[in-house]
Amino acid sequence: MGNDPLGHYSATATRSAGVVIGSYSTSFGMACLMLGTRQRRHIENIYALVRVADEVVDGAAAAAGLNAQDVCWHLDHLEQETERAMACGYSTNMVVHAFALTARSTGIDSSLTRPFFESMRTDVLESVHSEQTLAQYIYGSAEVVGLMCLKVFQAMDKSRTGHEEELVASARALGAAFQKVNFLRDLGADSSDLGRFYFPGLDPTVFSEVHKQQLLDDIRHDLAVARQGMPHLAPAARRSVRLAHDLFLALVNRIAGIPAEKLTSRRVRVPGWQKALIVVAVFTRPLAAQENMPTPATEGLRP
Repeated sequence: MGNDPLGHYSATATRSAGVVIGSYSTSFGMACLMLGTRQRRHIENIYALVRVADEVVDGAAAAAGLNAQDVCWHLDHLEQETERAMACGYSTNMVVHAFALTARSTGIDSSLTRPFFESMRTDVLESVHSEQTLAQYIYGSAEVVGLMCLKVFQAMDKSRTGHEEELVASARALGAAFQKVNFLRDLGADSSDLGRFYFPGLDPTVFSEVHKQQLLDDIRHDLAVARQGMPHLAPAARRSVRLAHDLFLALVNRIAGIPAEKLTSRRVRVPGWQKALIVVAVFTRPLAAQENMPTPATEGLRP
């Protein structure tokens, strides 16, 4: 530890955030490997806080027997602790401390964290969405996470100046696409197990090919918007974002090949071997070539 107890504590907190992403997400973990050590740790710090909040809403808290009131209390406490840590640079919660390090270093502030926590509370308090509430939910739960990551990427060496509007639109679209993909592949569990209906007017019990195609078209449009901003990122960030994009596009392609009636009874995944092929393709393909390729090399590999 030496003469720098805060540095030692901060390094330990950051390593703990890395454990979270390694445990919960192979896709984002793979994408982070395309980044340099510093930027990778920043993205891991963001993901860890997001994951902890998600576990309060959907995972460990419910498994521990907490009711809705208790869950909201823990979310409120986590948000308050996050804001305090962003202000002072310290938290007794190591995941929060790690996030605060990234926030203070990259300019993330409460204009991004507050919508996120509000969407997390929405999962506890609302079960049926209108088009307006769904748009608000997706912005807070996913688009702001894309904007947080963009803050990290814009602080990187070789990051291009300008193109702010295009980059923001791209980051938001990619976050929205990720969230909609998760809605689609969790359609059955969200409705039957959690009592949540994210898509307005859509009854999962009569989910059809027409419904599926409409949702997939919307997701593909978001992914196309996301690609437009990628050329303006620093090279390492471009590869990382492209990999995350291609991994989720592969998931979209697998969903497209599964009959609609089966989507409500199974959770679609991209197998490890296909993920490995996508990683190799993104890592070895020249960046200039990637800008002109809307789909991964393994698009045709469907169940």
